[in-house]
This record gives sequence, structure tokens and C-alpha cells, in this order.
Amino acid sequence: MAELDARPFPPGRYPLVVVGSGPGGLQVSYLLRRLGVEHAVISEDAGPGGMFRRYPLFQRLNTWSKPYAIAERRTRPYEWYDWNSLLGDEPEHRSLVPEFMDGVSYFPSRAEMAAGLQAFAERASIQVQYQCRWEAMRREDDGFVLVTSDGEYRSRVVVVAVGMAEPWKPPIPGLEDAPHYVETRPAREYAGKRVFLVGKRNSGFEVADALLPWARQIILGSPRPPLISVLSAGAGVRAKYLVPYEDHIMGGGVFILDASIDRVERAAGGWKVVTSGERTGHIEFVMDQVIAATGFGTPLRDLPSIGVATFSQGRLPRQTAWWESATVPGIYFAGAITQGAIGLRKHGSAGNSAGVAGFRHNARVLAIHLARTHFGVQIPRPPLRREEIVPYLLSEATRAPELWNQQGYLARLVMFDPAAGCVDDGIVPLAAFVDAEGPDAVAMAVETDASGEHHPTVYIRREGRVGEHALPANPLNTYEGTRYQTELTALLAGLI
Repeated sequence: MAELDARPFPPGRYPLVVVGSGPGGLQVSYLLRRLGVEHAVISEDAGPGGMFRRYPLFQRLNTWSKPYAIAERRTRPYEWYDWNSLLGDEPEHRSLVPEFMDGVSYFPSRAEMAAGLQAFAERASIQVQYQCRWEAMRREDDGFVLVTSDGEYRSRVVVVAVGMAEPWKPPIPGLEDAPHYVETRPAREYAGKRVFLVGKRNSGFEVADALLPWARQIILGSPRPPLISVLSAGAGVRAKYLVPYEDHIMGGGVFILDASIDRVERAAGGWKVVTSGERTGHIEFVMDQVIAATGFGTPLRDLPSIGVATFSQGRLPRQTAWWESATVPGIYFAGAITQGAIGLRKHGSAGNSAGVAGFRHNARVLAIHLARTHFGVQIPRPPLRREEIVPYLLSEATRAPELWNQQGYLARLVMFDPAAGCVDDGIVPLAAFVDAEGPDAVAMAVETDASGEHHPTVYIRREGRVGEHALPANPLNTYEGTRYQTELTALLAGLI
């Protein structure tokens, strides 16, 4: 009992409860605490890190952290070049993942990523009720009750940050019998075997890359084409795709198949995979092993039963632009689950919320939104002189990590408030700005078009109507020259 009493958040009533101690939970807790919002954090894990305590299976991440970059480490602009560290308000809490990297690659290993998260939690003194499993939730008149292995927690507001941590398989006949990505064995055990990977996203190419020295043949099959571009708008670098794809192009034993998987079944000593496609026709593959590299879903427990709507075959909760359940007010989401708020989908991109680089910025915006709307915290809105607005917005377009890591998804907002004058209203979800009513305002985002060119894009609200204007691209991503100042000044005529 003494040991239980020493833990930070015993069961009881709290203003807000965060569920999860992965990067999403750690980030939102850190930010809420600095805004003065009291809350409890509970997690079924034994320590910080979430999925990075277990995955990726073959160790190397596919998101970069550059120890040396154009921007100085531990500064805000450096976050653009470090996609894996969490956001800190103090220098000692910033840019921690590069601190543990050995220089072999600018894609950190899982151990390096986990060390960075551990250090963040320790240095920032983030408290968590570990080994406390969330089991169920119910609604009451004054909020929610979370049933856990430790007891019941009550709160008006809940932030679910449990990650995309539940292995998921599509309803393909027979695939339920095949091992999932999480059950993949050490690569050497596939020596000389023919392996069919169902899926052509991150986990499929990660496994393919690991098996290249060992497997006799590798086939990756799914209806959707792979995202092979290093510069994939909103998706970031996908290094795991490149070597297996190159082997496919060279005809070296890897085959990437755009086809539906009709069924999977046991065959003598192995497996049979039946596929069909417009270009491929009907093909039956006899393989030694099948692996379902079909991704993950959100472990929502019983949330659908209390009204939380989902989509993507139940893998994600439907969310507002502020990452609140679209059907149960008071339940919010943080971390990788925030990809359920898809934004405007400009140029086909739904943002980068599936990765730390994107959802850490979502967490800051969410924390401010929660503090302001649920707890009455007065968030500073720094005033801007009218002559400062154009240089400020162009500076943000040039170096703001939020705008680059979350292209076409987050934006810097300047409001022309009749009472307060011109104010910096912070970083906001672009979709929320476009859909909201309010005083005249301008939001600056960065977007990448279909040709791969980056454009500062200005959204201007005048008398309730929002117009959109893409500024010209620049080969060095620098938008502070005379040309841009002149064009943006003309666009804002009458407002500044």
C-alpha cells in the first residue's frame, strides 16, 4: 500500500486525464503543465516511450534527425530538421534525440529514439501513473469515468493518447491465420524462403528491407501503389522504401504488385496467396511464408459503445479540426491518433500527424485550446504593429517548423481584432480557420504542390469570406525578399 501511495496519480477526480505515455502523451502533458492545467497521466506501460519501446522491429526509424543542420540545435527553427525530438520550452528539454545518435545514420535507431524520450520525461519531470491499464470508460452527467486496473478516475475532459498500437488486418479470407508484422521473426530465420508481404506501406517495406540479404524471393502486394517518393507531400522521407524498390526495378527478386489479395490459405509446407488486378490478372503464389504488414489501429476499448464514431474500418476515431471526438464532446485525442483529423487535404495531403514530427505540433495547439476553452487560461496574444505583419508572416513561412512539418495543415494566424487591434493568435489548424467565423484575419501556411514545389500560401478572411493565394516558389525555400514583401503587402491591402 505504501508503494501505491507513492505513485503520482492515485484513482480519484482530476480536472483532466491523459491516457498514454508514448510521445503523444508525454508531449501534451508537458505542455499542459506549463500552461498551468492540472491533470493526471496514466499508462499501462512500465515506462515512457509507447510503441518505441517495441517498434520498429528492425530498429531503424524512417524519419530524420540531423545533428548538424542549417539552424542551431535547441532552437525553434531546428525542429524542422529534427523530426523525432519532442518540443520543449527550455533548452535542456529540446532536441534530445540527436544527443543519443551515434552518427551512423541520420535516421535514429529505435534505441536512440527511446533514449531521447526517456531523457525528455526525466529532465522535464513528467509524472505518470505507470502500469495502470485503462480498461473501460463511461459517461456521467459531470464528465467521464475511466475504469482502470488501479481503480476509477473521474474527469470532465479526457485526452486519449494511446497511439496506433493495435495490430490490424483487413477482412481478407484466410489472412487471420497469417502472422502480423508484430510477429515477424528475426531476419535470419527467413533465409532461402519465399515471402509474401501483404501491404506496401511503412511496415511492409521495413520488413522487405530487413529480409533482402536472406529471403530467396520477396513479393509485396496490395491494391494501392507504394509511396516511393522521398519527397512525398505531407508524408516525409520514406527511406525504407528505396532499397527494396530499387531491387524491384532491377529485377533482383523483389516484386511489388498492385493487386487485390483475394484470399490466403495454407498449402503443403507453406501458403498460397490468390491475387487479382486489372493489370496483373489472376495470379496464385505458392510461398513459404506470408506476413500481414497491414498496419495498426487505435485501441479504443469501449469508446464506440459510448458514442465515439470511427472510420477507416474502425481504426480511427472521427475528430474535429481541434482533435476532439466528432460525436462525444470532451474526449480529445493526441499523438498518432490525430491523423483522424485529416484537415483540408490540399494537394492530396492529410498532414503529417501520423508521425512525431507532425503530432508534437498538434499537441501544443491542443494544449493551448484545452487551457483556453475548458480551464479559462488567458493565452497571451502579442500585439503586432501593422508594418510588422508582412515581415513576420514571411519569416514564419521561411523557417517555422510547424508550417513545414505540418504542410497545409497548421498555419500562423494574425487577427485584426476590432477591440485588441492586430494580434498574433498563434498556430492553429488551417481547417478550423477556414471553417470558422470571426474578424478579419490572415493565416500563413506552407504547401507542396503536385510538382513538388513549396509555396507559402496565404488565407485571408475579409468580412466573413476566406480567399486563398499561393505565393511563388523559391529554390532555397526563402521567402523574405522584396518580391514576396511586395506581393503579400498587395494581398493585404486594406487590412494593414
